[in-house]
Parts: sequence; structure tokens; C-alpha cells
Amino acid sequence: MKGMVFTTFLEMVEERFSPQMADKIIELAELPSGGAYTSLGTYSHEEIISLVVQLSKQTDIPVSDLVRVFGEYMFGQLAAGYPQFVAANKSVYDFLLKVDSYIHVEVRKLYPDAELPGFSYETPSPGVMVMTYRSSRPFADLAEGLIVGAIKHFEEDITLERENLEDAGGTAARFTMTKRETN
Repeated sequence: MKGMVFTTFLEMVEERFSPQMADKIIELAELPSGGAYTSLGTYSHEEIISLVVQLSKQTDIPVSDLVRVFGEYMFGQLAAGYPQFVAANKSVYDFLLKVDSYIHVEVRKLYPDAELPGFSYETPSPGVMVMTYRSSRPFADLAEGLIVGAIKHFEEDITLERENLEDAGGTAARFTMTKRETN
């Protein structure tokens, strides 16, 4: 997993909790890397899981909630750091439809060794989009947070429902987004 994810997570911990909390969870997690991350480095996804588990233990906030909040935070950081990925889209649906076909292609140019999740899409009726997430890693909560972050960024009135697939332990989920009718 790219170091940018780790540095962004620790930045969120420092902002939302404290720099001392970030130091504490790094120490408690007993990480192979020692918690010294660079944005261009590559690290085991097990380390981010260890950090989130330690943060959960310290805050009594469930791991899944922390990962979703991190996803929202990360979307904001990505939108600020890579505005070209967001600015060309008029709606959250436009943006999300390009994750696999454009954004992940561009990410692979920057990080050729990045292991990215896959998405498939359906539009079963007007105003409804179904996005299916599949990954070798258990980060459906992160994907959900990123989607929520995108919905908030585009300021659209959309409901989001999640269905975990195949008892996959967070490696596969279906997200159904429905635009609310305005009267």
C-alpha cells in the first residue's frame, strides 16, 4: 500500500485527535516499518490495519467507523492535492464513473506498483447508480468513506446504501446511490 495512505491517515489522527495520539498508536502497533512512512514508499496494508485497531482501542470508536471517516478525509485531501481528478466532473456520478477508467489509470502512471481496487457500475434506473467494489484488501469501509466524501464535495442530495458481498470480510461490497427527488 502506498505511503501516501499512511501519511494521510496519520495527518488525520493528528488533526482530529492529537499529535500525541499519532505517536501513541505508532508505538502501540509495533510496526515493522517503525511507523516511518514516506508518501512514495510502499508498505504492508497490515500496518494501516494495526494503526486503526490501536486508534480504536484508544478512542473507543469502532474500527469500521474510523476507516469510513478516514475515507471521507482522504477524499478531501485527494481533491485538494489532485484537483484535476475532480474539477472536470459536474456530478458525483460523473466522477465515480471515471474512477477505474481514468483516475486509476493516472494513479498507475504516478505509482506503477500500486495495487488498486476494481469497480464495476450499473445504472438500473434514472438517478440510481450501483457501484461494486472488489479488492484483495479488506477496505470496503474506506471505499464507502471515499464515496461519502465525494457526495459531500459535489453537494448532491444522494442516499447511499451498502451491501457486503460474499461474506468477503470487507473485500467486496455493492454501493447503491440514489438521487433524492426535489419538489
